[in-house]
Amino acid sequence: MPTETTKSTFRQGVRDASPFILVVGPFGLLFGVVATEAGLNLLETMTFSILVIAGAAQLTALQLMTDNAPTIIVIISALAVNLRMAMYSASLAPYIGPAPLWQRACAAYFLVDQSYGLAAVKYEAEPQWTVRQRMAYFFGTIAPVCPFWYLATLAGALIGSSVPEWLALDFAMPITFIALIAPALRTRAHVAAAMVSITVALCLAFLPYNLGLLVAGIAGMMAGAEVERRTSVEAAA
Repeated sequence: MPTETTKSTFRQGVRDASPFILVVGPFGLLFGVVATEAGLNLLETMTFSILVIAGAAQLTALQLMTDNAPTIIVIISALAVNLRMAMYSASLAPYIGPAPLWQRACAAYFLVDQSYGLAAVKYEAEPQWTVRQRMAYFFGTIAPVCPFWYLATLAGALIGSSVPEWLALDFAMPITFIALIAPALRTRAHVAAAMVSITVALCLAFLPYNLGLLVAGIAGMMAGAEVERRTSVEAAA
């Protein structure tokens, strides 16, 4: 395959992911500020962000640690929030599974909501792409996002509590997930999973340590799976 084709798909990934900088920046700043206010020093904050590279899980763990939650609750909650990454991996495996091990290892580390959302849609729209093209596109999607996440976290940690309250950086996380999830609600199973998880999360908001989110996630997956099963039965009938 011509090198130019691989470069072209890489550039497509960069172009498609670039708008997410608008929300990744405030998101990273928010984590850096919150981590500093929670008592983490600069090295601890950056190590946390670089090793985990999962904003929602990082904020969840940090909030629970600040609330002096039991360690087991912190670990389980962070893993539960990041459980979606296992489903992301399973979804992308048919497309990039044949790639070299080192590429798959890098993709696993850089698998974030933005890279998955863009790659999943593009792979489905371009079934003729080779594995090299798919990997080039995937790495293109992370080129503007992940480095900017590190820099934003660093800036937030350095700025610390000097960020004014009116700036409201916490808007970035819900906007990011809305932008990624809303276009993906294409089937009844997707909608059912979303609606059930939202309803259960709101009903169980009173539970300590955000345990309602864990229950909501499980309930949403069960609802989606059941609707998918019934849809398959109806189609086969």
